[in-house]
Amino acid sequence: MDTQTWSAELEDIFVNQRPRLCCVAAKVLGNADQADDVVQDAYLKISEATTLFEVKQPISYVSRVVRNLAIDRCRRSAFESALFAKAEEVDNASCASHSPEVIAIDRQALAQVVDALDELPERTRRAFELYRSGNHTQREVALQLGVSTTSVNFMIRDALTHCHQSLQGRSLPDK
Repeated sequence: MDTQTWSAELEDIFVNQRPRLCCVAAKVLGNADQADDVVQDAYLKISEATTLFEVKQPISYVSRVVRNLAIDRCRRSAFESALFAKAEEVDNASCASHSPEVIAIDRQALAQVVDALDELPERTRRAFELYRSGNHTQREVALQLGVSTTSVNFMIRDALTHCHQSLQGRSLPDK
């Protein structure tokens, strides 16, 4: 099968099987909007593949890619939630209940996260801020920045990883 034939078949699958593919993703994610994003990501991932190979059951193959990307998104969400759960707990807690030492440590950690975000490329930092602080979807961030949702996904992951590494490597203040 040549590239042009595969591209036409791929488009046909994504157009005609879109509701089915969204259902596959929604079963994993539990969210129709995210499922639609995953189907779009799957189309981009498959259509941008540089190696052409024989696919005996293209609909099954595409469904599997959609399912795997949905699972990846769930794992990534769990990772993000765990990473920032403690930060959100601190935001919701009353500052009066903390000792001056705890407040100083938390401020130092916040300063390190701000510094870590400042070290990121502008577009990556902007994507992260829009998604985490601006409460925009990855699709909305992608439209604002003029990039694919897959790129936004990677930028958010890179920002989270960079902040996490910055906090892991920080030293505690002298006692």
